[in-house]
Amino acid sequence: MTAKIEALACAVDGRLDPCGLCTARHLSVCSVLADDGLRRLSAISDHQIFTTGEILVREGDPATNLFNITAGSVRVYKLLPDGRRQIVGFLFPGDFLGLATGDRYAFSAEALTGGSACRFLKKTYRRMLAEQPDLEAALLDRASHELQAAHNQMLLLGRKTAVERLASFLADLAARDRRAGGPGRVIQLPMTRAEIADYLGLTTETVSRVTSRLKTRGVIRLLSLHSLSIEKPAELSELAGLDAGDGDA
Repeated sequence: MTAKIEALACAVDGRLDPCGLCTARHLSVCSVLADDGLRRLSAISDHQIFTTGEILVREGDPATNLFNITAGSVRVYKLLPDGRRQIVGFLFPGDFLGLATGDRYAFSAEALTGGSACRFLKKTYRRMLAEQPDLEAALLDRASHELQAAHNQMLLLGRKTAVERLASFLADLAARDRRAGGPGRVIQLPMTRAEIADYLGLTTETVSRVTSRLKTRGVIRLLSLHSLSIEKPAELSELAGLDAGDGDA
């Protein structure tokens, strides 16, 4: 319900300022723009509301659009030649979709929950970047962070143990919550354990086993099927192979 309300708040209406109402603005690259720049950005965007399971982009289709997620969550995945699916990432409010791609999308993106996004024609957005150097700099900074995240994911899949992988995943979600202004202790998990396993290169059984181990050690506390509380952030960071301070709220 919350995602739906946020999505409606960002809907285009001649009487509303969608950028002023957007709850993800402070997390997005558009946060660097002054009022005039925001008005120009809003003028070239379509404000799209999506429902659970809706496809935002499909692998192989012409990459004509970019998306800035403003509410909800999205899974990004690739299909292997034999039909198997590999999840390569999860997107949340403030994340950009379609930024690092060529003429065709190299991935598919499907909504995990209901939500919303600002959709831009790629060619129009590029013209906007040429006119707004602050926005271009913010986008380049975001791209560099995405590249670092890709390197971290390669390390996770190639070298880390099952415990380190899950701990890293939870620590990353906690860091996202802190960037959004939260305490980084209560983590929402809109994805299933099977999807977490897919993303981490593990089996569902292994994810369940490691989750139980972290719960028994008191590192986490399960609140519901889709949420948990991090009880020992420093220990979680240590298990993830991070500096102890990275897990503190």
